Amino acid sequence: FACSDSLPLLTVRTQNIDTTIFFSVSDNTWEVKANCHHFHGQLRRKPFRCFRQRRNAENAVRSYRYTVLTFLPLNLYEQFQRFANIFFLLVVILQCVPAIATIPWYTTLLPLIIVLSVRGMKDLSADLARRRSDSQINSRPCDVLTPAGFTTLQWKDVCIGDVLRIHKDQIIPADLLLLCSSEPHSLCYVETADIDGETNLKYRQALSITHSELISDPAEEALSTFDGNVLCENPNNRLYSFKGDLYWRGKTHRLDIEHILLRGMVLRNTDCAYGLAIYTGSDCKILRNSGQVIVKKTQVEKDFNRVVIGIVLTLLLVAVLMAVGSGLFEYRVSPKMEVLSALGGGSTPVYRGFLAFWGYVILLSPSMPIALYITFEMIHVVHCLLIGWDLHMYWANNDTPAQARSKSLNEELGQVGHLLSDKTGTLTQNRLIFRQCCIAGDIYGLLPHQKLVHRKHPPLDLSWNPYSYGGLHFHDQRLVDRLVKQQCPQSQEFLTSLVLCHTVMSEWKNGTIRYQAASPDEEALVVAARELGWVFLSRTRDSLTINALGQTLNYELLALLDFTSDRRRMSVLVREPGGGLKLYCKGADVVILERLQKDSPHQESTARALELLGVTAIEDRLQDGVPEAISSLRQAGIKVWVLTGDKTETAVNVGYSCRLIDPDTNLLQGEEIQHNTCRCSVIVCRCGNDSTHLTSPQLSSSPIKCLLMFNKWGARFVALSNQCQSVLCCRVTPGQKAEVVRLIRKHTSSVTLAIGDGANDVNMIKTAHIGVGLCGVEGSQAVQNADFALSQFSFLCRLLLVHGHWSYYRICKFLHYFLFKTTAFALVHIWFGFFSGFSAQPLYETWFIPFYTIAYTSMPVQCLAIFEQDVSAEGCLRWAALYKTGQRRDLFSPATLAASLLYSVYTSLVLCLLPLGAFHSTALDYQTLAITVATSAVFTVTIEIIIQTRYWTKYNIAAICLSLALYFILTLIVHSKILHDKLPADFYFTGTSLNPVVWLTILLTTCTATLPSLTGLALNVVLTQSSKHRVHSMMLPTQVRRPGGFRRGGVLRHSSYAMSQGAGFGRLITSGTGLHATAPAQEGAEAAANGTKENNDKL
Repeated sequence: FACSDSLPLLTVRTQNIDTTIFFSVSDNTWEVKANCHHFHGQLRRKPFRCFRQRRNAENAVRSYRYTVLTFLPLNLYEQFQRFANIFFLLVVILQCVPAIATIPWYTTLLPLIIVLSVRGMKDLSADLARRRSDSQINSRPCDVLTPAGFTTLQWKDVCIGDVLRIHKDQIIPADLLLLCSSEPHSLCYVETADIDGETNLKYRQALSITHSELISDPAEEALSTFDGNVLCENPNNRLYSFKGDLYWRGKTHRLDIEHILLRGMVLRNTDCAYGLAIYTGSDCKILRNSGQVIVKKTQVEKDFNRVVIGIVLTLLLVAVLMAVGSGLFEYRVSPKMEVLSALGGGSTPVYRGFLAFWGYVILLSPSMPIALYITFEMIHVVHCLLIGWDLHMYWANNDTPAQARSKSLNEELGQVGHLLSDKTGTLTQNRLIFRQCCIAGDIYGLLPHQKLVHRKHPPLDLSWNPYSYGGLHFHDQRLVDRLVKQQCPQSQEFLTSLVLCHTVMSEWKNGTIRYQAASPDEEALVVAARELGWVFLSRTRDSLTINALGQTLNYELLALLDFTSDRRRMSVLVREPGGGLKLYCKGADVVILERLQKDSPHQESTARALELLGVTAIEDRLQDGVPEAISSLRQAGIKVWVLTGDKTETAVNVGYSCRLIDPDTNLLQGEEIQHNTCRCSVIVCRCGNDSTHLTSPQLSSSPIKCLLMFNKWGARFVALSNQCQSVLCCRVTPGQKAEVVRLIRKHTSSVTLAIGDGANDVNMIKTAHIGVGLCGVEGSQAVQNADFALSQFSFLCRLLLVHGHWSYYRICKFLHYFLFKTTAFALVHIWFGFFSGFSAQPLYETWFIPFYTIAYTSMPVQCLAIFEQDVSAEGCLRWAALYKTGQRRDLFSPATLAASLLYSVYTSLVLCLLPLGAFHSTALDYQTLAITVATSAVFTVTIEIIIQTRYWTKYNIAAICLSLALYFILTLIVHSKILHDKLPADFYFTGTSLNPVVWLTILLTTCTATLPSLTGLALNVVLTQSSKHRVHSMMLPTQVRRPGGFRRGGVLRHSSYAMSQGAGFGRLITSGTGLHATAPAQEGAEAAANGTKENNDKL
């Protein structure tokens, strides 16, 4: 018996012998009946239609949040989670009470409605975009078996128990049990790029019982009578395992993952396949890995919400103090003055203090700016538009601009500390290119960085080869000439090994030969051999047919040892047409070279006459600009992590090529990291400017599980990784990618950004603070769930270093200025209360209060938040270290916030006390005082924004001029005699004043209020030299030091067998499964052979 910790056990004692019996309780409770709509219809989930939750999910994808009925209540609930909205709603309610209403209710209600409406429309627009994306997926066609035969329906109509027909190159719409296919032994090939990021083909095979019983012509007859019953595990997120049983015709058949077609797979190299829907919709394994929709908030917004809460608490405290002052004034001063006693109406001091408290709460409410949120939303929208309009992030190849799908995370782009990236399709193009080869000591081909001179290295002349279809990125005519003239037997033997030692499948389509390989490197080698004249035509279970320079040869396949990650090599034993036996072997250089040594311990187990034929250099082509982008991001202080499902060797090689790892970097393997994190209480890793001190930890799946399982180990690992140059996590599942992101978020305060291009990256993208999806070849799931969408990884550099830095800089200056202007405006009422008997009398005119925020000061600050720049775009990219300002949160720290608040307190004191002192011994009235303070406030905040603006545009100038013009025009209107006569209660000021004392007081007040800002600016320029000033003063060109070359034979040399990520088709080839007994008809091969003969005659 096999013992497991999860297995129950029963111990019995019989005749003094202890016997332990292990038994397992099956968790296979998910039942699927084929072609039984009545059974599954009872279990389908129908929210809001039934009283109990049903079991089976519909196949329709729903990533949107709102419906017609839930939009208004749900959106209002989300918006009133903001404390400011709740506060202003309470203020509106208080303003409806006449006894305490110091200002009219509409001055607060109207801005609140506008804020809620704008935010609601923005949320609705984003949700409609998600709904349209869901509709495109749900409306994809698929063939479903109905009583009338196979009928084309939409994905959303697929139900559990349905039998589906999948055609070649179609996407699997649900998790299916493969019943049969058009291939021998019901084999089918699938591409899983949208699930695990791997582009190599994988195979799935049906049960022999379903293959033999359901294959018929037409297939509808046998499939319509299929009544099998599947009992399997409940829906889960385990992509690489499946347990279940098929009960059919009184027999039980075991099911595993090799019998399952997962949603998101693409059927390749198979005409059609038939499957039974096991899981649909949100129960599918890939959607179980997608995670939940998370509402993300920026760190700046969270900090500002805390500031708002602090302002409210301070406001309430000040209102209490002012209420106490009002009560004391009513108790001691009012009885001594006949006029005040008459106005009091016999009210008690406590009652007057109670009314004063609520009056000051209303009067000081503008200190918490409600207009900030609506302006905040508008600025975010404009920043998103600027990202979409940036032509430097437009990819002309697929006509795709950058897209900001989330409208509230712009400033977070300027604070990223950890970048977590997928590899396949994100850093690479999923293309492998044959670049160089070394045969008999001669190196053929040029690397991309070597300069190509057209006269010296013309394009290869392959016109003699009828099988040449182009696409060979190889530049060396010497090899072609030697092959054609048959001057180099070693070269011919080398290409023969390439065309024989592989597991590639071939097919003829439209007169051309196509290859389907288990790994992209195998396809690259076979394609290169075909272009050079050695063409792989077909294979059977025991033979391979090739065409070598027009001569068709048939080799007998005697044995095939497939590639595995442990062997790191592949071997084939063939019998030549002449009768000789040969063993061809290819693999990683470290494995092959040690078997060539005379004293090798493996010599007895291999052929003694094994000789080296040649070496190939295959380039896993990176996307354009990836090395430069990663180098710039690292200079900006961003920790770059790569999370991939590839093996360690592949990830390390890509890390070297994309400058994630320097050539002289020491690597910490996963086992060493795990040992150190378990043994040491504190891990210290020394890192300096010298790259020899830098380390890059590599983790595989097993160490990651341990780190995620134990909180203490995870904290130590994050502490270690923060001292290292970069981190590579290999063989990571989609769920583990999200767990790694959570690990970083838990143990650091850094802002995380996750970028990927496939459905396997969705969970990681949702978990990170910022999710970026690439519009790659692995589908659109990543883009649909991302906050930002790009077409190339290199665009991420501009998105962060330019738009992210600018957004953070603009938003911080905007918040500081908005906080200053609103607080200074509102605190005037506190100082005026000491001169008005704490009566909650407003110093400003009623209409000035809403106009101050809406018209007089709104446009300049919006222009500041939209156009302001501290450094140009070229400067941001050139001096990436400027990005660290956002990581350190220098522009929005408690110290800067305290400075802004103290400055606003000073400004409010000047605005109130200086005009009061100037008018103390004059005959000027309350209206003159109010106009003087209001005009001084407008002039002060206007001069302040002029001081704060560093980057001037015509829009900034127009906004300032228009704001001042609106102030004078609207003041004349609201003070007109016509409005006063018609509505004296709302327009109680009439006429204007041209008294020189008033204007001199305004000038003096404005200069005094802005004096600290001017002084601080001058001292900052004279006494300090910030990084920004150094950037503007450094205009000399800089040279980027390229990393050292690859040193063969060095201790840091890492190699692998290209990009193969798993076993190939060797077992299928040797067993004959899925292969025809004889070579299939080669469409177009005869014509190609005739062309070859003619070309050989010419040669």
